[in-house]
Amino acid sequence: MAAALRHVTKISSLSPKEIAGVLRLAIEMKARPRDYWDALKRKTLLMLFEKPSLRTRVSLEAGMTSLGGHGIAYMTGDSPIGEKETYEDTGAVLSRMADAVTARVKSRDQIEGLAAWSTIPIINALDDLAHPMQMLADLQTIAEHKRGGDVDSLKGVSLAFSGDCQNNVTYDLMRAGALCGLDVRVAGPKGADFDIEPGVLEECAELTKAPGAGTVTVCDTAADAVAGADVVYADSWMSYGTVGAERDARLNALMPFQVDSALMKHAAPDAIFMNCLPAMRGEEQTADVIDGPQSVVFDQAENRLHAQKALLVKLLVDGL
Repeated sequence: MAAALRHVTKISSLSPKEIAGVLRLAIEMKARPRDYWDALKRKTLLMLFEKPSLRTRVSLEAGMTSLGGHGIAYMTGDSPIGEKETYEDTGAVLSRMADAVTARVKSRDQIEGLAAWSTIPIINALDDLAHPMQMLADLQTIAEHKRGGDVDSLKGVSLAFSGDCQNNVTYDLMRAGALCGLDVRVAGPKGADFDIEPGVLEECAELTKAPGAGTVTVCDTAADAVAGADVVYADSWMSYGTVGAERDARLNALMPFQVDSALMKHAAPDAIFMNCLPAMRGEEQTADVIDGPQSVVFDQAENRLHAQKALLVKLLVDGL
């Protein structure tokens, strides 16, 4: 029997219980991958890419292969979607040909359009509002390194994000923390190019009202955010193609929020450092931090594979 249809457009598309279920399965699949060699036998995943990708494409293709299924990578630059037909039509058509779709695109409107008439799961692989597959990998990594793999004991972990807060990763970290009981503190420059969208703040305020929810705090300085944190998180400061004067202006605004060894000293002594990659040494973090003993960035990258496999099995077979 097929699982009930669900779309994952942001991490808050899932409940805390559903997130924990995906994470438990991810950790189990990571430990015993051969037990799941045919979990998605004869299933096809279509992967739409409007934005460049390494981790997303490789982890999804490798994941589908290891589960007995098939992944098709479709680069929209070869044949743009949303131009000759609507995203709604595209979602309806793909529903007749594939079992699920992931989409790495520029805008939340594209994800919403694909999901509107789709009868198969649409999974956001990154847009301008959210990055839910990354969040599952991040939560798995935090559970492994800070809670001994116990995904039910994430409550109370403190996570600090320092950098560009007008960012899909930042937004979903805030949502994920609120859902799973983490204490999330974020800090970044002020201004139209960096301020968190009001709608995201409103959503997080609602999420934090639930029993067992975490907290979300916007701090003025990086040191305020990082003070005593169990996890320190940075993300790329530059989108693909940011050059010239725009790049220089962003660097000047963001440098006070760079994660360096001095800032890491404000965190808990056993804090871990995370970055969802790609990373630029000398920008969002210094080399001694990302290459140092507190860094878990490659465990974090690997967990994209396991968390996404678990999510796909849940969506297509087991049910959330």
